[in-house]
This record gives sequence, structure tokens and C-alpha cells, in this order.
Amino acid sequence: MRVFLTGGTGLIGSAIVPELINAGHQVLGLARSETSAKALLSAGAEVLMGNLEDLRTLSDGVSRADGVIHCAFELDFANFEKNSETERLAIAAFGASLAGSDRPLIVSSGLGLEAPTRPITEDVDSPAVSASPRGPEQAARSLRQQGINVTVVRVPQVHNTVKQGLITSLIAVARQAGQSAYVNEGLNCWPAAHVTDVARLYRLALEKREASRYHAVAEEGVPLRDIAAAIGRGLKVPVASISLEEARARFGRIGGYVGMDLSASSAWTRKRLGWIPTGPGLMEDLDRTRYLENSDS
Repeated sequence: MRVFLTGGTGLIGSAIVPELINAGHQVLGLARSETSAKALLSAGAEVLMGNLEDLRTLSDGVSRADGVIHCAFELDFANFEKNSETERLAIAAFGASLAGSDRPLIVSSGLGLEAPTRPITEDVDSPAVSASPRGPEQAARSLRQQGINVTVVRVPQVHNTVKQGLITSLIAVARQAGQSAYVNEGLNCWPAAHVTDVARLYRLALEKREASRYHAVAEEGVPLRDIAAAIGRGLKVPVASISLEEARARFGRIGGYVGMDLSASSAWTRKRLGWIPTGPGLMEDLDRTRYLENSDS
């Protein structure tokens, strides 16, 4: 297949490119800068210059592909609402260009959700949970109602030894505060998966070619107390329990998540796709992260 990919130089996207190419697919990557274009070319992908706001370019990319994987999102909390609207319009543009075909569209979503039961499963729809501030699932649902072959991949804390999802922000705050913190007893959990396992799931979902929802979850939930302890070891700072109110003040826009239990299951996904995670666990990567060498860890 020839795959149009957005976010191809991000954490997940940069792993999807070789995963697809090594499986015999071709990749057309959206690049918004010369630096991104060079990275995509070096990885073996073709390049289409543009960004998510350029809907005509997005339509052009879709017209040249057998399937689309959307991973791009500007995670800038100062402009979160604006960026979310840009993403919504981009997903709608993908759908309009795919209308009348069965070409697959894969949309990335988060697992920033709490459900009535733990862990959250793939069948739990977003209106039944406290919704994530992003709206890709709502956009995907609208396209599915229009007959578009759209799949949602919910991603947890995707990690390697450089980035770890929202945990990257926890590290930055701990560095600034001189203390690594968790809320109350720290027994609430976050799901996680190594980036190479997540990339393989995207490929399997693409090749499955059926409208669905999958959880890219290797570990159902890692306790925040353990995560905070690993950060403390890495930064050589003390670890402490704080209240939820203190967490909201200290962590800003992600403060509400720090005390949430976001545990998620991928049992159905594994059975449906034959997906078996094999990468390092979150704690292993956190213990190998070079905290003191890279202020952006």
C-alpha cells in the first residue's frame, strides 16, 4: 500500500515510517519544514510539503494514497483549543477525500479517559467517560456515519528513553521544582507502551482495513508512585506525596490527570490484530533515561 502519513517525524510517526517500509509499504509523509522533509527522505519516505491547516494539500496527499494514518498534533497547551480545531478540520478533510472508497483512515486518539470500571476497554465510547479535551474520536465517529472506513487507535504513555508521553512533562516539572511528586498514595495508574510496539499496531490496523477502535496498550497501568520514584532517582531529587489541589497548581494543564486512574486494557485488540508487545517496559525506559544530560527528557 501507499500510505499518506501525518506526524511522520514525531515520536510515534518516526517509528511508523520504517515499520511500514520494512513490511513492503510505501510512505508519503507530510512535512511542514525542510528539517522534517530531510528526516522523512532519510527514512525512505516520499515527502509532501504542507501542514494540517493546508486542507488542499491534505486532500492531495489522500488522493495519492491507498490509506491514511494521522498522527500529527501540536501539543501546545497554550493553544490547545486552536490546535484541536485544526485537527478536527483536517480529519474532516481526510474523510471528504476518502468518500466513496473503502480506503482506510487511521486516526490517533488518547487514553486520557476514566471509565466507570477499570481498566477501560475498547468498547467504552467517549460519551460514557470523562472526555479527553481532544476530539479526534468525535470526528472519527462523524466520518463513520458517512460510510468512511475510519479506525481510532487510542495511545497511552508512549515511551522510549527520550520521551514518555505526559510523563515527559512530569519530568520537566520535577526538574524545575526540585521534587518528584505523586498524588495522595500514588496508587492510580497510567497505561504505557513502547514506541516500536505502537508502530507495529498501526501497521496491523492499517492492513486489517476494518473500521474499529484499538488500544495500543502494552502495560495496563503503571502506578504513578513508581513513575515519580523513577523520576526522582533519575534527577536525584526527593519524592513526595502532594494533594490533588497542589498537583493542579504545580502541573498546570495536566494537573488534573496526575491523580487520575487511566488504566486501560488491550485484550480485545491483541486478539483481533494478533498484536503481541515485545518492547521494553515503561519503568525500564525511565531507569535508562539520561535525565541530567537532556533538559528536554
